[in-house]
Amino acid sequence: MRRTLFTPEHEQFRQTARAYYLRECVPYAQEWERAGMVSREAWRAAGAAGLLGWQYPEEYGGQGIDDFRYNVIMAEEMAATGAVGIGLGLQNDVLPSYLAHLTPEQRSRWLPGIVSGETVCALALSEPEAGSDLKGMRTTARREGAHYVLNGQKTFITNGILADFVIVACKTDPAAGRQGISLIVVERGTPGFERGRRLDKVGLKSQDTAELHFDEVRVPVDNLLGEEGAGFGYMMRNLPNERIAIAVSALSGANRAFALALDYARTRTAFGQAIGTFQANRFALADMRARLDAAQAYVDTCTMALVEGSLTAVDAAAAKYWTTETAWQVIDRCVQLFGGYGFVNEYEIARIWRDNRVQRIFGGTSEIMQEIVGRSLGL
Repeated sequence: MRRTLFTPEHEQFRQTARAYYLRECVPYAQEWERAGMVSREAWRAAGAAGLLGWQYPEEYGGQGIDDFRYNVIMAEEMAATGAVGIGLGLQNDVLPSYLAHLTPEQRSRWLPGIVSGETVCALALSEPEAGSDLKGMRTTARREGAHYVLNGQKTFITNGILADFVIVACKTDPAAGRQGISLIVVERGTPGFERGRRLDKVGLKSQDTAELHFDEVRVPVDNLLGEEGAGFGYMMRNLPNERIAIAVSALSGANRAFALALDYARTRTAFGQAIGTFQANRFALADMRARLDAAQAYVDTCTMALVEGSLTAVDAAAAKYWTTETAWQVIDRCVQLFGGYGFVNEYEIARIWRDNRVQRIFGGTSEIMQEIVGRSLGL
């Protein structure tokens, strides 16, 4: 279907993104999946190509472009090229709204490395007993003079092993509830800050996801992000960006799965004819195409609302819920069309199936999204 949200400048950026993924990521897909993480060289190459931190001012190496359509292109091209997961999305989609609260000194200290790819970032929110319920976190930071002293642990942290710079959500005033949550930056090498296990996940094998531990970690007060006690508000304001980014990623994976399935249906034969010519398969492909077109129109509309500043948290939750569920239905049906080959790990369709399952979980589960939308209906 014809899309109208991209300009010639966006399409030029798309060519740069595609070239980067094909050159710097696709050839190393299997190697990275075995290693459980991507190379630092891939991050630096992304920075050199201008594919990191374009939102930030030119004085820090960015391009001063605040337009989520560029984020959409990055996700679409990663899927379309068959590149495996590299955590650029976290750094480009999620962190900019957090880093908008940096002081001038913090910007000078951290942004150049983030834009160049020398500094890999992580966002440490989830805990073993506090996933979607962020108010239930137990990590604390007590003030001692010019330092905060952090104690606690985090889990499911994207880029957790590679990260040089971790934004940690913690309670600076445990008695104040959500008003007592702050965000503090902990840097690699800080005494008491340890990486735990690299988690052995079902999918997204190349994207390092880890446990983090904080044992009497002394961090300068200057590493506070924004205002003390304002962390929960920062997290809530960022959710529309994060959830639309997840919707885009899920849909991009589904579009790639459909393209692979369509090609397979045209070339794979059974009983003397292409399997796509059997009515059951032809109708299934037609149904998937219609679902993907509807999802694309929905996500594009939400993307423009985000760009224009009119996307609400409820709209983002609804889009995240419906798109990830639809994408999963399409991808699972594509695997079915591949038959036994769809269940063999060396086939890309199997990887897409594994990688996409988590889209219905992270960023808020489908059930949480339904709860948000349901409450907005006065129920």
